[in-house]
Amino acid sequence: MCYQLDKCHKSMHNARMSHSQYNTSVPSTTNTVYFTRSYAKINVTLDILGKRPDGYHELATIMQTIDLYDTICFSSTSENQVQLICNRQELNTADNLVVRAAEAIRKKLHLTRGVSIELQKRVPVAAGLGGGSSNAAAVLVALQRWWQLPLSQEDLWSMAADLGSDVPFFLTGGLALCEGRGERITPLPAYWPGEMRWLLLVKPTISVSTATVFRNLTAQDYTNGVWSRTVQAMLRAQGPLQTEQFFNGLERGVLAQYEEVAQARQAILAAGATNVRLSGSGPTLFSVFSTLELATKVQQQLIAQGMETYLTRPTTASGNEMHYF
Repeated sequence: MCYQLDKCHKSMHNARMSHSQYNTSVPSTTNTVYFTRSYAKINVTLDILGKRPDGYHELATIMQTIDLYDTICFSSTSENQVQLICNRQELNTADNLVVRAAEAIRKKLHLTRGVSIELQKRVPVAAGLGGGSSNAAAVLVALQRWWQLPLSQEDLWSMAADLGSDVPFFLTGGLALCEGRGERITPLPAYWPGEMRWLLLVKPTISVSTATVFRNLTAQDYTNGVWSRTVQAMLRAQGPLQTEQFFNGLERGVLAQYEEVAQARQAILAAGATNVRLSGSGPTLFSVFSTLELATKVQQQLIAQGMETYLTRPTTASGNEMHYF
């Protein structure tokens, strides 16, 4: 998940944020500064299979990383601690997954090496896009590579699973089927329908409680995983994929409980989109488009209504181009 930043791709959006440019080569342990990217995701499908004895829900979900990312900068420090500086002041806490991930590595290997971490947030917070989980995974991978640590993939996976259900997915990113609580990962080929090459995200100006959404699930929201299995098979076969096959078992409840999300969905459709789906537990909604012209037209109408939008695309774990069919 570490890149030369002169090869970076940018997502187009209208949210207020900094767009600092950085110039750096591939870092090593002799470098005092190290940059990495932390990509967001969407849920192409999300089947809720039932409640587990541990209180969590059994899931089957196909997730895809997208070219909307946070930037993380690591720098050496002589102090034996993890320091965090974020452009979102409310995220500068010891409970931030960025800090917890770095501390997990230090604890596991009994390290006294300190690090200062600068986190430039672009991905909306608590939006159903996995921003915090992606940050945690990026820190685990980056510190392993920058500090050249003796950590196996199993070590990274174990720490990731302890940090959160979605964190293991972001260790590899790309396109994958995630099962269990989300920690059992089956990578899928990096293929995507050409007619779905543009993604427009709309983030309503509310927060959604994931715990409340799951707590309010009803019998009609549970499935046997058929949506995820069907899409998985189509992607593996590089066959035709329809937006009607996208599914989110949390969507009915979120639309019923949060009027702002339901209104945003209607606004997206009224602006010209033919499909709208919820990502994760929301509140972010996304639509797919076959052309930039149509995606931009819809985006501009929503911007005029004061909505927070992001125009982006699917990407592989390394930020490279997807293969389209």
